[in-house]
Amino acid sequence: MKRLLQIAVALVLAVGAAGAAAAAPATASVPAAVPATNEVVRIAIVLTLLSLIPALLVCMTSFVRIVVVLSMIRHAFGMPETPPNTVLVSLALFLTAFSMMPTFTAVNAAAVQPFLAGRMTTQQAMDNGAAPFRTFMLRQVHDQDLKTVYQMAHRPLPARAADVGLMELTTGFMLNELRVSFRIGFVILLPFLLIDLVVSSILLSLGMLMVPPSTLSLPLKVLMFVLIDGWSLVLEGVVGSFR
Repeated sequence: MKRLLQIAVALVLAVGAAGAAAAAPATASVPAAVPATNEVVRIAIVLTLLSLIPALLVCMTSFVRIVVVLSMIRHAFGMPETPPNTVLVSLALFLTAFSMMPTFTAVNAAAVQPFLAGRMTTQQAMDNGAAPFRTFMLRQVHDQDLKTVYQMAHRPLPARAADVGLMELTTGFMLNELRVSFRIGFVILLPFLLIDLVVSSILLSLGMLMVPPSTLSLPLKVLMFVLIDGWSLVLEGVVGSFR
């Protein structure tokens, strides 16, 4: 998180410097105005890329797997609105930052800092910044996912991992994340389903047909989840599932 804060502070300082340069009187000659123009263009590109960060966060990081698993937990309880969406998304963002910190650090060192210092062009910064994300996604994705994506695109599957396109890799990565998150969710749902079946059978045997099973099963499921420290187990399992 310190790395992310440093990047944000650097961007704010860069925007402030650009505003001061734009507000200054135009007394320099035309050749001297070219570097200032390049600086404004660079800052505009940075701000444009910042607007794409939410989409990149969803598509190229561990956010999808984490947020889907957390959503399945509350559905397993039978409480579709507890915890609220704000809590789950915030927790998923912090876990994403925690699990992706090595990748974010590599992107900051290889692309963000050199670009802000003016030692790298925009294209070079984008290429260098995409390399750590490619490495992370290639560790997670399976060949079958990439094969499915290339079949949909009616293109042959590359022979080397280095030749896989970033768009195809991102799509295959998201397919893999959805599959893995549903597998984890299935394991989470099983014990809760067992509690529902036991409670329903007991109520049926007692002839209490008018009593909703969720009235009794919900407190039992919450109690079981608290006793086994379920949140810690689930979060450790999800974060540990990344290679």
